[in-house]
Amino acid sequence: MPKTIRRVVTGHDARGKAVVISDGPSPFIHINPRDADNVSTDIWRTSETPAPIASHPAEPTLGPRRQMPQKRGTVVRINQVPPEGEATRAMTHEDSRRAFAALGNEPAALWGRGGRHPLMHRTETIDYAIILEGEITMVLDDEDVVLKAGDVVVQCGTAHAWSNRSTTPCTIAFVLIDGEFEPELKEKFKE
Repeated sequence: MPKTIRRVVTGHDARGKAVVISDGPSPFIHINPRDADNVSTDIWRTSETPAPIASHPAEPTLGPRRQMPQKRGTVVRINQVPPEGEATRAMTHEDSRRAFAALGNEPAALWGRGGRHPLMHRTETIDYAIILEGEITMVLDDEDVVLKAGDVVVQCGTAHAWSNRSTTPCTIAFVLIDGEFEPELKEKFKE
């Protein structure tokens, strides 16, 4: 069973006073069809900057699963990553592309195009990753970085994968912010 994430959303009453408008489990949970222990819970999404602030904001997390924020938007998500199994290590290049296509972002997949892990990908975002529980390895082009609870990563559009090489699940909070590669950097990815 996926871990339920309590989400408390505030807003304003008719007088403009701060109030809780919802308090309960986050309504959007994505369970990876290849691994039921790999769970992603979207906490909130924005679709523009500056984000409009309403008295009673509409639920922004419902709808199809998206890996990326909308243009000029953000996504806050909590992922529960199980220990990496043989199914992940045995993924073909096509399996990897299909997995990212299911997230609406097939072009991000780098396995077979220079990536050294089946879940290696690059997104045009700035991502803050906060390790809440457990341990995970961040796989980059030429190095691996072991991260533990309390560590924070600022992922600046780099090629990467998350590989749980431990024996227990890892919980990570992500804040994804839409970005744009500088033209000189984007050219280097074509090489």
